Amino acid sequence: MPFKKLKPSLLETLANLKFEEPTDFQEKIIPKIKSGANVFGIAPEGSGKTTALIISVLQRLKNTSEGDNPRAIVFVKDKKTALELEEAFKRFTKYSGIRTYSVVEEHHIYNQKEMIYIGIDLVIATPKRLNKLYFQNGINLTQLELIVIDDANFLNGKDLLADINRVSESMKKLQHVVFATHFGTKVEQMKKSFMHNAITVKG
Repeated sequence: MPFKKLKPSLLETLANLKFEEPTDFQEKIIPKIKSGANVFGIAPEGSGKTTALIISVLQRLKNTSEGDNPRAIVFVKDKKTALELEEAFKRFTKYSGIRTYSVVEEHHIYNQKEMIYIGIDLVIATPKRLNKLYFQNGINLTQLELIVIDDANFLNGKDLLADINRVSESMKKLQHVVFATHFGTKVEQMKKSFMHNAITVKG
C-alpha cells in the first residue's frame, strides 16, 4: 500500500525521492501520529523510524514554512546525530521552504540565538542546549505544537530526561512522539509524566 492521506506536496516529495511503499512500521505509526495522539514508536534498527519521524513532522507542519517561531522540536543524542538528521530533513524540505536548524553544545550559543531569531520552523536539539536556550530566553516556544524524541534510549543513565521535562511542562498542551528500539528505564518513566496516555506502536 503506498503512502496516503498526506499533504499533496509531501506525497510529491516522497515520489521524487523514490519512497513508494511504507515499511510495515511506517504504515502503522504514521497514521497514529497524524491523528494528533501521543505515540511511542518502538522498533529495531532498519524498520524505517527515521523516515517515519521526518514524514510525521513535515505533515504536522503542513509541509510549509509559517511564522517566525519553532513549531516542532526533535531531541537527539549529540551533535553528530543532530547534523545527520538535519541533512536527512533537508532532502525532504528542499522545495517546501521549511527552515530547519540544529542547536548543540559545541556551537556558540549567541550565534544559535541569532539564527533562531531570524525564523525557524523546526529545531533539532540536544536536551541540554535546548533547555539552556529556553531558560535564557533565547528561543520562543509559544507556537510549539510537537516534541519528538529520536532514539530515546540515549536518555538512559543520564539526567537528560529532566531537561526535556522542564521544557515540556512549561508549554501548553503538546503532541509528544517518542521513538526507541526498546522500553528502557527512562522511556518507561515517560509513561508517568507527559506520555501517560500514549499509544504504543511496535515494529
